[in-house]
Amino acid sequence: MKAENPATGKLIKEYQEHTREEVARIIIETDSEYRQWRKTTFAHRRELLLEAAKVLRKNVEHYAKTMTLEMGKIITESRAEIEKCAWCCDYYAENAERFLADEIIATDASRSMVTYEPLGVVLAVMPWNFPFWQVIRFAAPALMAGNGGLLKHASNVPGCALALEEIFREAGYPDNIFRTLLIRAGEVENVIANPLVKAVTLTGSEPAGMQVASIAGRELKKTVLELGGSDPFIVLDDADLPACIKIAAKARMINQGQSCIAAKRFIVVESLAQEFAESQVEIISAMKMGDPLEDDTEVGPMARLDLLEELDEQVQRSIKAGAQLLCGGKRAERPGAFYLPTVLTNVTKGMPAYDEETFGPVTAVITVKDTEEAIEVANDSPFGLGGSVWTRDVAKGEAVARQIETGAMFVNGLTKSDPRLPFGGVKRSGYGRELSQFGIREFVNIKTIWIA
Repeated sequence: MKAENPATGKLIKEYQEHTREEVARIIIETDSEYRQWRKTTFAHRRELLLEAAKVLRKNVEHYAKTMTLEMGKIITESRAEIEKCAWCCDYYAENAERFLADEIIATDASRSMVTYEPLGVVLAVMPWNFPFWQVIRFAAPALMAGNGGLLKHASNVPGCALALEEIFREAGYPDNIFRTLLIRAGEVENVIANPLVKAVTLTGSEPAGMQVASIAGRELKKTVLELGGSDPFIVLDDADLPACIKIAAKARMINQGQSCIAAKRFIVVESLAQEFAESQVEIISAMKMGDPLEDDTEVGPMARLDLLEELDEQVQRSIKAGAQLLCGGKRAERPGAFYLPTVLTNVTKGMPAYDEETFGPVTAVITVKDTEEAIEVANDSPFGLGGSVWTRDVAKGEAVARQIETGAMFVNGLTKSDPRLPFGGVKRSGYGRELSQFGIREFVNIKTIWIA
């Protein structure tokens, strides 16, 4: 297993993968640790998770650089990701006990209640695009709930995977309560099948989600899946266009467009469509492309060259089908996996830019005649993760938001995840929820106790 710098194509470091025997031993060790960990108090777990937040903040530059070198995220966004992880740790440290407190229910018993007890060892199969955040948003609530954690991270970010394991150890957690498995995707089935592994959470692609869900279903194990997204960014005729235009570029270009909740389909009423598209060309074409380790870089590389090639193939097929290319549409003439920020207009159903998730810096503008058609187009997708709607009429914005088939909608704001709010999707974007009180209750035994 090796880590390569997508900005240069050069090898960073090679890592020795765990053998099946080593994996089996790690699972046994994590389960053994869990059986003691589940007996600890919330106060003790709180103290350690707050310490983990301190470790993250203390080493922000080191972790951010590791992230940027391995998957190409610009350094300013990498630093922000580490701070968000620390915030998540703080949030669950302060709120987990309240979220999992016994609930007294009035029944015919003298006393009856619902309790929330840990499940055991939970496997997390995580992606490369937010290599710290995706893991912490699982690990913080899982550990606070009394579970143990196993991490199978994306193969191109092994340094991040091992750093996450070390964060918890440095914070004072037991050595084996959270472990990283350096294994390939083909070994995940054996881990899920292990009887000591009680549940699985996956963030990733549709094919990966279907495969993991199928294996877990066969083994009768709980899953939470957060999969792809093709989020609508709906611009109605009464939108505050200057404000909307500025956020639109950020919503598409964050993490070089490699985000499940990045805006991908820009659904704009026809009276504003041309001005909107031209503004995006002006903004994203002016962004500075360069070394992601430099603070003033705004556009870095994509995470891998094969991902760039897949994105370009979607763009070219869309153009062949009738989409108009306003800018970009090709690999940048420089070393590394850099793709020029791209704007497509005249995007219609049947084109990859309309039908598929485009995981990179491609803005697809879809023109509609009115609000009703905007809602129809927004829902005309196999995905349902997040989205936003832009209008000066907040009541109308809320009404539209309620009609969009997604796990989250934002009115006049950037779609984002927040520890205080549940995060997840519907349709082919997956099921289950992360974050908030809903996330921490995904991997617990919701148990009835009835006393005569």
